[in-house]
Amino acid sequence: MASHSLGLTLHQAARQKGVPFTQENEPVDQQVKVNGMNFHYLEWGKPSSPLIVMLHGGSQQGHSWDFVSLPLSEDYHILALDQRGHGDSDWASDGDYSIEGHQSDIDGFVEALGLEGFHLIGHSMGGRNSYVWASRHPDKLKSLVIVDTGPEAQHRGRNRIQSFRELPDELDSFDEFAERVQEYTGRTREQTLGSLKYSIRQRADGKWTWKYDKLLRTQGQRSPQWTAEQLWEAVAKITCPTLVLRGGDSDIFADETMQKMQKVIPNCSTVTVPRAGHLVAGDNPVDFLVAVREHYAKIG
Repeated sequence: MASHSLGLTLHQAARQKGVPFTQENEPVDQQVKVNGMNFHYLEWGKPSSPLIVMLHGGSQQGHSWDFVSLPLSEDYHILALDQRGHGDSDWASDGDYSIEGHQSDIDGFVEALGLEGFHLIGHSMGGRNSYVWASRHPDKLKSLVIVDTGPEAQHRGRNRIQSFRELPDELDSFDEFAERVQEYTGRTREQTLGSLKYSIRQRADGKWTWKYDKLLRTQGQRSPQWTAEQLWEAVAKITCPTLVLRGGDSDIFADETMQKMQKVIPNCSTVTVPRAGHLVAGDNPVDFLVAVREHYAKIG
């Protein structure tokens, strides 16, 4: 039996984490063509329920939200997008992974599916893409949740992530990747084995590698990004009800930056999630869910 078949199912892993859910929902894999590229996304819940769009962080994909999508799907309709170059969505043939490239994708995704009045949640890279998009489309959103990211990042955490990305990315076995990810995230081996299949793929030569564009993990090869000043300007234009979440153990997103965002965004609240690093929704989904549900309850 292959080692990766020994991992926990989502429902088993969620119970192990203490995630509160009553229905063993599963997502449906969907595809949409935007800007000449094929985009994969996960659809959870009933289309008649209030809509949440989720954008993952760099090197991740839509399944990175599974621990929170599972319980939220009992009350919400969820679309968790694989952003360009990630998961099962197309890679950018021109190597464009700029903020503007991502903004164009979100525009196309929203237009193609006819989305209006939805909640938007974004983590890290997806959080940046979310708040920039929110700054330009105040009429489209019911609310915004920004997870462990802001206009400024701490060097220690940024360097830690970059060092992880630059490790050898072609390994001989699934187990080797599992050991690496387990060490990086601190999660149990069973949980790691259960979720890793969404993040890596086996090549024709038998080796295993990441399911996101190698260009994104090559120092000096990624698309140039905005300055902190430009990002602060975008944050200041957000008008929808906003929640900023920070992992209590995050080495990426400083509390000082979060507090400044609360002052800059007119209708903004903040929560520090305990026992969580940068990967907040995966590290502590229980307290993440409490914060998000309280945010939605205030909006009505």
